[in-house]
Amino acid sequence: MTVDFPSRGVVEGMVREALFKSLGRSSSAAPTLVVNSSARHMHISPENLAVLFGAGAQLEVHKWLYQEGQFASKQTVTLIGPRKRIIPNLRILGPCRSLTQVELAFTDAVSLGLEIPTRASGDIEGTPGAYIMGPKGLLEMKNGVIRAARHVHMSPADAEFYGVKHLDLMRLRVSASACTTTFEDVLVRVDKSFKLEVHIDTDEANACDLDHASKVELLR
Repeated sequence: MTVDFPSRGVVEGMVREALFKSLGRSSSAAPTLVVNSSARHMHISPENLAVLFGAGAQLEVHKWLYQEGQFASKQTVTLIGPRKRIIPNLRILGPCRSLTQVELAFTDAVSLGLEIPTRASGDIEGTPGAYIMGPKGLLEMKNGVIRAARHVHMSPADAEFYGVKHLDLMRLRVSASACTTTFEDVLVRVDKSFKLEVHIDTDEANACDLDHASKVELLR
């Protein structure tokens, strides 16, 4: 007698449904997970914006981003590293923040001749600085150049679904035709204004072939 065993996908679905039921949740309630590559960019304070673009300068929207109210601005600057190595057309993201910070991928830092730490956004104490050139002035950053830690934005409802809290760490598994890659230590950031979105940098996106991913998963 021939026995037809269920496929792996069916088995995984049964296990997932059983897990959700044990947690009092329905699998149909799973939130939509978005994973985006975060290219090098700059956040800026109003005071530093005035230095680079002149008194009264305001950031203008070039493209709205996935998170509500966040945008890539029309304004770009030139980042100057050691030995006068530069990255031109560094995009400023808006709206303005309370501090100025530049986020680069590892390969960006290598091309500049900088050694930068991996930090959560806003944690810039003890990080290297650089010069920023704008159309109206030159800004000397004493610190604030980092490689942003991979992270996930979540609403409180998303955090409840995944069973995590603010500043917990998760894993991201990206399945693509070329390979399956798992990233450890994805920092959880929870706020009622957030939509569910993972940010990884361009080096990480290229390494996992994110553009051709067939499946992305957040794991405890």
